[in-house]
Amino acid sequence: MSDKRLAGQVALVTGAGRGIGRAVAEAFAREGAAVALAARSTRQLGSVVAGIEAAGGRALAVPTDVRQEPAVAALVARTRAELERVDVLVAAAGVAVFAPVSESRPADWDEMMAVNLRGAYLCCRAVLPAMVAQGRGTLILVGSMVTSRTLPGSAAYTASKYGLLGLGRVLTEELRGTGVRVGVLSAGAVDTPLWDGIPGAPDRALMISPGQVADAALFMATLDPNAALEEMTLMPARGVLRPAARRV
Repeated sequence: MSDKRLAGQVALVTGAGRGIGRAVAEAFAREGAAVALAARSTRQLGSVVAGIEAAGGRALAVPTDVRQEPAVAALVARTRAELERVDVLVAAAGVAVFAPVSESRPADWDEMMAVNLRGAYLCCRAVLPAMVAQGRGTLILVGSMVTSRTLPGSAAYTASKYGLLGLGRVLTEELRGTGVRVGVLSAGAVDTPLWDGIPGAPDRALMISPGQVADAALFMATLDPNAALEEMTLMPARGVLRPAARRV
């Protein structure tokens, strides 16, 4: 019998090509889960799969645009066909652009809503029928500390993450008694490639690492079935790290 905490389970991770999603996928694979990896970049996914398989894990790459309902449906169908089930969904796909509202672009607003909120909604909706049927599952939505601390210059990003928090809270109540639990994991500044193109980014040495966020997600996913960690906030030790409020 394996002593790995996710042995025999299947996790589907979006945004798995880099950053938080990649760290979560690698952490879950180390704990014995077979992982289905979704992201738009085929090259990035290939690199993650190669690393997981080299370490003895099992991974399936499914290039997916989570903004598109047919693509998400195909992602879940292929995961179930090749890995047989979905026990955990980690919705980690996300984008961010920072600017004061007066200097912001509607296109950036639309993109953040589409990826950060619509993408998570579509993924939850797609995996839920099978999770409810099997009487077990965990949904982990990767949120942000902006739902508890105000960050100037982040109006669109904040709105998308408030929506995600609301989605998580409603799902929690809708799914009580089904065996499916829901948690929103909200993190402060995380040292990921998201910051690469953002002028005025905070000192990345002070940020949380993707691995630390993955550890928190792993904790949420491995609680006893009779417990659910519905909301968790993980912050840098120095608190809020503020980027300059400007458009990129």
